[in-house]
Amino acid sequence: MRAIAIAASVAVLAACATPPRHDLVVLLPQAGGQTGAVVVREGRQETVLNAPYAAARSSEEGGMRAAPSGPEEVGKVFGAALSAQPARPVSLTLYFTEGATTLSPESKAVVDRMFAEIANRPAAEITVIGHTDSVGSDAYNDKLSLERAELMRQKLIELGVPAQNITAAGRGKRDLIVPTAENVSEPRNRRVEISVR
Repeated sequence: MRAIAIAASVAVLAACATPPRHDLVVLLPQAGGQTGAVVVREGRQETVLNAPYAAARSSEEGGMRAAPSGPEEVGKVFGAALSAQPARPVSLTLYFTEGATTLSPESKAVVDRMFAEIANRPAAEITVIGHTDSVGSDAYNDKLSLERAELMRQKLIELGVPAQNITAAGRGKRDLIVPTAENVSEPRNRRVEISVR
């Protein structure tokens, strides 16, 4: 898992010739609450941060020491930087019935809610890639995969996403998510993958 760490260094002007350093490194939890780890090194000293809001601060004696932090301090110190970040990338996979551009019942149940969330992202860049299973010829599957991608692209345009922000392509049966022999009907391969940045 990728750890998210925030570091800030603030120089405080004082009467002495070399102002003391005030460094702070805080490990933030990911969106789902999981936390990775980050190692903070200063000279030979090493501090491992591996819990939500674990922190390392510069000390008056020099070097870094482990210290507690929390959401309130993170908001005060890093609030402006955190609010300036773009929304996290989102990936969505929708599945289709065999040989058609009809969404599977499971995908129909979630598509409107998910697409509405995507449409609310300002200046989103969206890639829509259609796929098929291995049933049929390359030419047939190339056409079908592109039709699936274009259908989802059009749905996003109807919800207000600017057309120039959406790229659509079909990969046919070239990128099977479940490897199969030729002419095998596999529902997980009949999909459209949507990536939003």
